[in-house]
Amino acid sequence: MRLWTIHPRYLDTKGLLAAWREGLLAQQVLWNKTKGYRNHPQLSRFKSSPDPTGSITRYLRVIYQEAVNRGYKFNEEKIDSGDFTGRIDCKRGQLLYEWNHLKVKVRLRDARWYREIEAIEQPEAHPIFKIVEGEVEDWEVIANRS
Repeated sequence: MRLWTIHPRYLDTKGLLAAWREGLLAQQVLWNKTKGYRNHPQLSRFKSSPDPTGSITRYLRVIYQEAVNRGYKFNEEKIDSGDFTGRIDCKRGQLLYEWNHLKVKVRLRDARWYREIEAIEQPEAHPIFKIVEGEVEDWEVIANRS
């Protein structure tokens, strides 16, 4: 599961589709409607927000809007009616870690999209996240983290 900190405008087609599916799965988890993924580290920031289900709803709405902007037909009815007007703190190191992770993936699967994003050094965050100074989040799984 990858609940991207970066704005969905940077995701290639496969990335946007995966973000939608994984966001919908996260919504189910936060509604306690699944047996799996309940302790997935990517969910911790939503769980720690004042309104976990509202925050994932807002997260999904931004992904949905990006899909609409691109002419995709995502089903808006799959998003809960709740909403969250606050923001969730996320460290700049996390944003940049994900940005580099995405660029590696996109370079391999969509050369045209990669050319569109490769020169961007400081991507915007998904609007639900307020970027604060700091390293990669403790919940991020990084091989060989010391």
